[in-house]
Amino acid sequence: MPQTISIIGAGPGGLFAAEQLSAKGFNVVVYDRMPSVARKFLLAGRGGLNITHSEPLEQFLTRYRPQEPQLLHSIEAFPPAALQQWCTELGEETFIGSSGRVFPVSFKASPLLRLWLRRLNAQGVNFKLGWTWKSFAEGISFLATDADGTEHVVSSDATLLALGGGSWARLGSKGDWLEAFAREGIQSAPLVPSNCGFEVQFSEYFQAKFSGHPLKKIGLTHQGRRITGEIMIDATGVEGGGIYALSAEIREAISLSGNTELLLDLKPDLTEEAMVAKLQKPRGKNSFSNHLRKSVNLSSLAVALLREAGEVPSDPHLLAKRIKALPLTLAAPRPIDRAISSGGGLHFDEINAAFMLKKKPGVFACGEMLNWEAPTGGYLLQGAFATAAAAASGIEAYLRTQ
Repeated sequence: MPQTISIIGAGPGGLFAAEQLSAKGFNVVVYDRMPSVARKFLLAGRGGLNITHSEPLEQFLTRYRPQEPQLLHSIEAFPPAALQQWCTELGEETFIGSSGRVFPVSFKASPLLRLWLRRLNAQGVNFKLGWTWKSFAEGISFLATDADGTEHVVSSDATLLALGGGSWARLGSKGDWLEAFAREGIQSAPLVPSNCGFEVQFSEYFQAKFSGHPLKKIGLTHQGRRITGEIMIDATGVEGGGIYALSAEIREAISLSGNTELLLDLKPDLTEEAMVAKLQKPRGKNSFSNHLRKSVNLSSLAVALLREAGEVPSDPHLLAKRIKALPLTLAAPRPIDRAISSGGGLHFDEINAAFMLKKKPGVFACGEMLNWEAPTGGYLLQGAFATAAAAASGIEAYLRTQ
């Protein structure tokens, strides 16, 4: 009789572990509180499934916070190339976009998920949807409620928790497992918004005119760290890839000081000296905005941002400095439910090298519920897959010794 493994959570981490373990002959049952699987995975991939990134592994690993050795080792053991190979073997070739991000050729998440579920079904994986994990029970058992609200004590030979973080709660990952862990003395860091937008006190005129407008190919500097990216103006602040890449540092700075300053380089490809030379050209009958547009190719949004920051210098040298380092005060992160992902979660000190809970032998954990975060760009999915692969290996080794 094959040993049974319960996997709680039908996101990419839970599904990948289910695939790995069912392929080894184990009886795998996947539980999820939602009526269908991988809802966050599908929504994230609706505009293009960024599965991983093609940059060198050494640089790739630097994207994760905190730099937990166990997390990094799991990615080294299952690197981006392995994830691309998995896609290919599943029937979905991948390609590398201009930014270095890796996508399936079909681009969307749904075709890949259909192939994936076909494989899981062929390997005999069972699904119990509408089931919610509630708490630990005796030994490896856990308490869960089914779709009708009836409570059950579920027993198996091993359990993998892939409960997710706290963002996009309507898709099933609410972070409500933290309380049950705390009752068992299992330590976790509070869940916080990651890859999120931030509040900015723009004028009503600016918000009304420019909400929904992007500012592309700009430099962003926060406390000495500089990146190139884009931001999106919305009704109450800023979003976008450039903001997401710095969100962890920005969030922590706001937590310490109440707000923080972000410097925008509105023309990163133009040196300050070259800009001064262009700004010194006669303005003629052009308005100030037209002069900036024609001389240094500033958009109307960029000009409006200059004005939002206070009186705009008329001196070309001071104006060039302002364009190259425009201060933007960020007041607060958006709520976690509006964030793309979350930071915080189960401390790595609470699991051993096999991703098994030290206080709950036979119970393992993986994915976003662990205490790590990363920017968008394929790093989040890579972390989920890699930790799931490590946990699946740990479960197999554990059960082989039982």
